[in-house]
Amino acid sequence: MLMGSFLLIVSLSYAQSDAELTRSTLSKSTIEGHIYFLASDELKGRETGSPEIDIAAQYIANTFRRYGVQPVPGAENGYFQPVHLEKTKPAEHLSLTIGDFATDELLMLKGQNTELSGEVIFLNYGMPDDYQKVDAKGKIVAVRSGSEGKAGPNDIFGLAREKRQVAVENGAVALVELTQLKGVMWGRFKRYLSGEKLQARSQQTNDLIHLWTKGEADTFEKIVKKKAQGQITISGMDRTAVPSKNVVGMVEGTDPDLKEEFVIYSAHYDHIGIGQPNNEGDSIYNGARDNAVGTVTVLSAAENIARHPTKRSALFILFTAEEKGLLGSEWYVDNPLIPLDKVVYCFNSDNGGYNDTSVATIIGLERTTASENIKSACTEFGLEAIDDPAPEQGLFDRSDNVHFAASGIPAPTFSLGFRAFDAEIFKYYHQASDNPDNLDYDYLTKFFGAYVLACRKIANDPVTPFWVKGDKYHEAGEALYGDK
Repeated sequence: MLMGSFLLIVSLSYAQSDAELTRSTLSKSTIEGHIYFLASDELKGRETGSPEIDIAAQYIANTFRRYGVQPVPGAENGYFQPVHLEKTKPAEHLSLTIGDFATDELLMLKGQNTELSGEVIFLNYGMPDDYQKVDAKGKIVAVRSGSEGKAGPNDIFGLAREKRQVAVENGAVALVELTQLKGVMWGRFKRYLSGEKLQARSQQTNDLIHLWTKGEADTFEKIVKKKAQGQITISGMDRTAVPSKNVVGMVEGTDPDLKEEFVIYSAHYDHIGIGQPNNEGDSIYNGARDNAVGTVTVLSAAENIARHPTKRSALFILFTAEEKGLLGSEWYVDNPLIPLDKVVYCFNSDNGGYNDTSVATIIGLERTTASENIKSACTEFGLEAIDDPAPEQGLFDRSDNVHFAASGIPAPTFSLGFRAFDAEIFKYYHQASDNPDNLDYDYLTKFFGAYVLACRKIANDPVTPFWVKGDKYHEAGEALYGDK
């Protein structure tokens, strides 16, 4: 009789739908509790390198333990991946000389103290095709910023990382982007790039210098086309070590074959710390929306999948230093704990705010073949899934998902519902007003439910998700997975 009752319970459990299993762990009070802790004044905005972000990391790891999430082999204490960062004091002197022309109106994206001389070659926009039949090894490469027809600030910034990687792969020693930036926009980038900043030590394995020039791109182009010798001088920089960590956990899949495939569920848990006081005198930037919500989205998936494992294995990652330049996710991709070609999807969660509680905004929704799973999950919880309504913001390439995408792994970002980057978003985005007491927890409960159900649907789908044919990262996916 007892054995019969046990088998009945097991059979009923397996008969439950993914939607029912999702609701079995969905709790508004649990969501509130997590967010109120992570976005509390006591954690002082969770700035990377602070004692308070370490408290947040320990809280996440302890939550994993409590939920039954397994340690990841190779992780420190089972749940931590050390991320070795360095705080960089900006250069006191920065100059570029090409032939008879010299300027110190420069911004440095990457670099170190150096006296570098070499031949300058001009390679159009500095994209892969521009290096065909050209020997760039040991040379200073000068390129136009942005791309053909796309020279706005977001275009320039969004392509910088890719151009730098291409230059490294072709053996260049320096990359100089000739920009039209000046005035207010140059000032904004200068404030962002010229202050003290963090970067990953792993980025120092190559010595590529990456500079932007200020305005007058056409004038610079005429100069560099003469194939003159160039010299770059950087001095006065200083670096100090800043230890940090990603928080990781896993749940093994239930299917004998599909468990060899992993789905990553990710978010960043850092924020920007203490800053300028607002009109109320509040100087703690608590980061409730950005990104305590994203962190708890992943914790909700971890609780559910630990209790009701999916066919594919789950890897949960909470990244450090997203606000410092996507450093935690970059470190992970450079130092994966699970081989990247075993990861078939990365379902990231990042947020700036919301202005429509009837939708969930998925950045890159239609770029992968899992879109129908995501849409139907949102519908189940009374939400409409919409794609990126503000492509001009370049959001896909501004969150942790981009490092996985560039490696070939399909990687959209699940975000709170917004239809435009308007005043309602900027009211809270990177502001001291982004607090847990002004969130709509009824909406968040639907939002979290939709995310967890989408996770389950993707992880249980017999068809492995991939990029939509023709996507920017489709070729990278084919290269990563080969004939798998």
